[in-house]
Amino acid sequence: MKDWNLVVTIFQDGFRLALRALRVLGSIERTPYYNVLAMKVDDPVKVLESIELKTRESTALYDAISRVSPATYAFDFQSTDEFLEKTKNLLVEWSPRLAGRSFHVRLHRRGPKYHLGTQQTEHSLNESVLDATTKLGIPGKLSFTDPDAVIAIDTIDDRAGVALWTREDLSRHRLLRPD
Repeated sequence: MKDWNLVVTIFQDGFRLALRALRVLGSIERTPYYNVLAMKVDDPVKVLESIELKTRESTALYDAISRVSPATYAFDFQSTDEFLEKTKNLLVEWSPRLAGRSFHVRLHRRGPKYHLGTQQTEHSLNESVLDATTKLGIPGKLSFTDPDAVIAIDTIDDRAGVALWTREDLSRHRLLRPD
């Protein structure tokens, strides 16, 4: 699926159960990556909420799903530089929401095509947000323990999905699990 905007990762034995249960919520496909499903939906956050409702009705489904990652912004890229440029531009746009707040970037990378070292990419993106909030006059700060916000990025080959989740979002949506 080329134009996905939601990623679901599955625990080891839950793939078939999750695939069957989630088909009713939108277009869903297997990816070439182990226990990773991609979905194209109209409203990724509403689908997250629907998945969470289904997991309340079925503990087996809750036990099958490792993580749901809705993308509030998704884009294609053809190089590491293009990925970094597009992501940094988006993070600069979001910097007013992160000014004076604690945060960190978390990258879940799938695909060998581009060199996106997870730690170095996260570091570079964290620095971009710190620079942007400093320019606003209200610097943010990095925190990996109970931050005010987490910027979650998923890639599947040459597509990325990005979302900014606040502490409140993370406490309300038990399947987000960006870390």
